[in-house]
Amino acid sequence: MNSQQMREMKQRILEAVDAHDETLRSIALTIHANPEIAFQEVKAVQWLTAPLKEAGFRVETGVADLPTAFRAEWEGQPGGPTIALLAEYDALPGLGHACGHNIIGTSAVGAALALQQACPELKGRIVVLGTPAEEDGGGKIIMCEKGLFDDVDAAMLCHPHKKTMVLRGALACVDATLQFFGKEAHASSAPETGISALDAMINAFVAINGLRQFFKEDVRIHGIITKGGEAPNIIPEYCEAKFILRAATVAELTVVQEKVYTAVKHAAAAVGARAEIQEGLVYAERNNNHALAGLFARNLEALGLEVSEPPKKGGIGSSDIGNVGQLTSTIHPYIQITEAGTHTPAFTEATASEQGMVGLIQAAKALAMTAYDLCADANALKDVREEFIRWKQNRDKEV
Repeated sequence: MNSQQMREMKQRILEAVDAHDETLRSIALTIHANPEIAFQEVKAVQWLTAPLKEAGFRVETGVADLPTAFRAEWEGQPGGPTIALLAEYDALPGLGHACGHNIIGTSAVGAALALQQACPELKGRIVVLGTPAEEDGGGKIIMCEKGLFDDVDAAMLCHPHKKTMVLRGALACVDATLQFFGKEAHASSAPETGISALDAMINAFVAINGLRQFFKEDVRIHGIITKGGEAPNIIPEYCEAKFILRAATVAELTVVQEKVYTAVKHAAAAVGARAEIQEGLVYAERNNNHALAGLFARNLEALGLEVSEPPKKGGIGSSDIGNVGQLTSTIHPYIQITEAGTHTPAFTEATASEQGMVGLIQAAKALAMTAYDLCADANALKDVREEFIRWKQNRDKEV
């Protein structure tokens, strides 16, 4: 297919996304108004899969043994690549959709619907993967382990943000629940018989803070107290805190984990208490595919958007899409919808604003056009896949 034909097909894709504008806005705003936290996204799954089912996609829910995960597939002509559009839809406790997952999930669905409508003879398979619990639980990690990405040639989503970027990185991370066990006693009449789990936990916070100067500058450690006792006149028998540990890579994260957990256990032992640590799944660092990011950037620019450079240092979080990037060609670009930062009330408001809805449509268009590039341009697909293979070979040598 020549460049003129590709431009014409992309124009049809843009028109197809616009034709779904009302439906997509309705889905995104409905999910926003009904936030569901990790692994509880039952309604969001229904709202996202309904138009896919109606359009004839083969939809399977409960994949990877996760009740709120789904896989929706449409295949044009056989023999082409399998492109996964990733849908996120979990909310943050208290803040709702302060990371814009109502937009992420809906834009993936919009891109898939537009491709099917505009390119019925497309050589390839378009798969929408509904990935729950990105904020807390690592749905994509579980789906990776269950083989949902084994046949995927490229995977992508588009995240709302305060800047439009295509190559922003992310830190490896793990969440850890710190449990402290002491002995209950009356705090006034018999304090000598008690062991304070609260003092053990406070010691642990101090010990962790004391480690910070000995970590690399990109290490991030942050925690909250989730249980601090029942009453001030009762020496707490059990206390609990939840931390997130982050580092540039999984290998560097391992060093952080070892130091922090050793400090926590000694801090508890110092007052005669005991500490136990319950870990969540490890989110890998992000492996951005530059060839794929280049395709996405050109499509954003074709929409009239200016693509910014990512921060040279700092300014990044973590995402379970990092684990997907260990298995296949992956990108996690961003599209600007506001000046506010994520995980704030202002960003929650932005993800239901008019600019948020404009960003939704722009994201769907860029996703659809980039998926089309991979299916229609053999050289583009070859570049993307060869880059991933080279990266994997280099990684395996290091291991």
